[in-house]
Amino acid sequence: MTQEELDAMMNGEIDDIEGLGDEVSSEETAKEESTENSDDDGIPAGYGENTSHHWPLPATDENKMVHQLDDVTKESEEKASEIFDIIEGISNDLMDKEENANKVIEILTSNIELFKTLSEKFPDVEAFKTQLEKNEEALVNSNEGLETLQNSGDAIMSVMDIMQYQDIHRQKIERVINVMRALSTYMNTLFEGKIDDEKRVSSAKHIVGDENNDVASTDDIEALLAQFGQ
Repeated sequence: MTQEELDAMMNGEIDDIEGLGDEVSSEETAKEESTENSDDDGIPAGYGENTSHHWPLPATDENKMVHQLDDVTKESEEKASEIFDIIEGISNDLMDKEENANKVIEILTSNIELFKTLSEKFPDVEAFKTQLEKNEEALVNSNEGLETLQNSGDAIMSVMDIMQYQDIHRQKIERVINVMRALSTYMNTLFEGKIDDEKRVSSAKHIVGDENNDVASTDDIEALLAQFGQ
């Protein structure tokens, strides 16, 4: 119970003492949970799992911005290279299949010419007509398959063109990294001092005017002035 709550109770402003006790108990429980979070999960006191996004994350490798951006550009470039290798392999396979399909079409065309001639000279031989029809049907299917292979090859080329944007995105990220590093260097230079931090006078814990009542004592002030005089 705080001093304000105690004064309010003495003045009769608080009637529900039991409810106040429950409230105090709830506050103590919340503080205990916050302390546990600080010990177990690294969450500062006063923060919970739902409010942890309000405080700055620790400067670890997982949270350093430039470090993460460097990882993104590196991994993106590696994965893009792997994708290009796969696409190139598919494109080469399609070209080989197109070449085979063209050879098949040439053979079928030659067969059709042959069976046409045989059918004309021997109209009574049904086998020549049957083979002619089968070869004509196979030629149609082969042309359709060749067209599909060609369309697939064009699609692969379009994918490779689109993947070129990945390199542009990488360059944009690298430009952001360079700007961030330049700003970091500038800020470090801006706040640079002539005195090493180890040689600086330690800051007073409490100064007159602070909300905390435990202000610096006269001895503390005299000790502080003595440090300045050294």
